[in-house]
Amino acid sequence: MSRDTGFPRADAEHDFLRARRRQVLSRLSTWLRREPDDVNITLPFDEVVAALGWEGQRRLGLRVITLDSIVGSVDRDSDFDRRFRPTSGKVRQRWERLALASRRGESIPPVEVYRVGELHFVIDGHHRVSVAHALGLGTIDAFVTEVRTKLDPAGIRYRGDLIVKDYRRLFLARVPLTGEARASVIVTDPWDYAELGEHVEAWGFRLMQDSGTFLDRATIAARWYADEYQPVVRMLRQADLVGTRTEAEAYLWVAGERYRLIRTHSWDDDLFEALRARRR
Repeated sequence: MSRDTGFPRADAEHDFLRARRRQVLSRLSTWLRREPDDVNITLPFDEVVAALGWEGQRRLGLRVITLDSIVGSVDRDSDFDRRFRPTSGKVRQRWERLALASRRGESIPPVEVYRVGELHFVIDGHHRVSVAHALGLGTIDAFVTEVRTKLDPAGIRYRGDLIVKDYRRLFLARVPLTGEARASVIVTDPWDYAELGEHVEAWGFRLMQDSGTFLDRATIAARWYADEYQPVVRMLRQADLVGTRTEAEAYLWVAGERYRLIRTHSWDDDLFEALRARRR
């Protein structure tokens, strides 16, 4: 909550000092908990869109958006942290001027943002967002431009999450799964997407060799999911070999172990017995 002494100018000064103090304490807390360095920085809009894959955009006009949904900026040299607290004193003069205007009830222009999924990125109005946070507001007026991306941004919290999205986007370009198949093939390590993509392409090459027919990527992806992935995952569950992995991670693990143990691409009971023995 904002502090109110009845003297707007003094209160605006206190607002800024309190916001700076909270930013410093947050940075110290992050260091003490040994969290990643990126947990307190604003997400860079261009990196997010590059990882997700840009498809198009449209202007939505004036909207009321929640402050908590604003997670990033188009400005790579932002003077604010993830919660839009000022990271130095160089923004103080302009910041306090806006805080004073807000406390006096003066009209504040809407900010301008990009919308990606449910996330918002500031184009113009960083100081206004910062002041709104400091005054304890929950929403802010904004001119919104919606950006459509190939991948859903759900799950992005920190900058480090972008590499997983980026590798998933590349995987889906190589293995264009759709519908339920697209949603269910998930791994947590970005490098696993690269390995899985190579595995599916090798499976597709063997399929074309056996059939003597050229198949495009979409057909191979659909055939791999239906004829290879789903049956193997069912067997893994029956054999209690999925564990804490995702199904795709379990599949990738057993596919590698299969060839190392029995040097064949077939699936049989001997393989699963060998895998169970290795797990004990």
